[in-house]
Amino acid sequence: MNQTTSRRNLYAAVILAALGYFVDIYDLILFSIVRMPSLQGLGVPADQLMGQGLILINMQMGGMLLGGVLWGVLGDKKGRLSVLFGSIALYSLANIANGFVTNLPAYAVLRFLAGVGLAGELGAGITLVTELLPAETRGYGAMIVASVGIVGGVVAGLVGGWFGWRAAYFVGGGLGLVLLALRVSVVESGLFAKAQRSDAPRGDFLMLLRGERFKRYLCCILLGVPTWYVIGILATFAPEFGRALGMPEIPMGSTAVMCLYGGCSAGGLASGWLSQVLRSRRAAAGIFAGATAALTAVYLNLHGAALGTFYATCGALGFATGYWAVFATIASEQFGTNLRATAATTVPNFVRGSLVLVSMAFTALKPARGVLGAAGIVGAVCFALAFAALAGLRETYGRDLDYLETV
Repeated sequence: MNQTTSRRNLYAAVILAALGYFVDIYDLILFSIVRMPSLQGLGVPADQLMGQGLILINMQMGGMLLGGVLWGVLGDKKGRLSVLFGSIALYSLANIANGFVTNLPAYAVLRFLAGVGLAGELGAGITLVTELLPAETRGYGAMIVASVGIVGGVVAGLVGGWFGWRAAYFVGGGLGLVLLALRVSVVESGLFAKAQRSDAPRGDFLMLLRGERFKRYLCCILLGVPTWYVIGILATFAPEFGRALGMPEIPMGSTAVMCLYGGCSAGGLASGWLSQVLRSRRAAAGIFAGATAALTAVYLNLHGAALGTFYATCGALGFATGYWAVFATIASEQFGTNLRATAATTVPNFVRGSLVLVSMAFTALKPARGVLGAAGIVGAVCFALAFAALAGLRETYGRDLDYLETV
């Protein structure tokens, strides 16, 4: 393979992963955008909107927990590309079906199936990119994938606001099917092909739960939990927080999520660039996680704030949570080739799935502590665990990824 062809294959891999993640994020965040109009359209009473919304988002996240393991194991056994295309097909069809729902049980089942499909794309894409790119530049590749992909959240906000919730689901599913039809030519990871020829077990999820590997695995998950606390609680339930803060104008959840993801895209570029400049994934993640914690405190104290100030704070929070790009890279670099897809796919989905526990804790504390107090307590726990996890992770910048995990 000549140098031009090799470079073209690298570009194709980054483009495929970035566009796939764009559609993934669009579909993943869409429920947060259309939660209220879709539930209202199905006849849910106003006093049940928050409770039913939590049930549905927990169904989606539960699907992602199952899908994370399923796609991760398949990624190490069958290849990164098979997971990329399979996951895109499943969540695209599920989201098209979401546009036709007429009752809550069907809505819940389809959110679960969409969650299973959404679980595979990021881990497979990041794994493919980190394994194909040279060690000194793979951080830039992951940065591009995450930053382009996160723009999908902004597009979801625009489409959901302009065209209605059913049309928004049709658009998301259609985008995924178009991506499959127009998929670029890309090669499988050479490191995966090499691992196939070895006798080492591939895609053994239980290997991640043993000894020192489990510590690394758990630390990767805990590092990312604050990002989904911000997305799933602070942004998704912006109207409820606006009322609790006594704002003169109540914010819209769709606009809050759109502002958050706009900031997150820029933050993904900034955190990825910083990790390359500092030559440290851990330092970049720590700086951005600290900024997220500080801005969360600001958000929860916006008493009587103007609507513009609230949305600006959401954008700033999004920028800070942009360390998701670095977090995903850290997860893919922590493990050997025979477990890399399993780890890189399950870790982000267990982080997303952690929203089930986070939302349960938030709901349990809310009657006694109120919306603001409950969010503050849950957030403090999330950030404390993330910083403890970061301290327990090893630096992976520039590390050679051509190795296997042994039993």
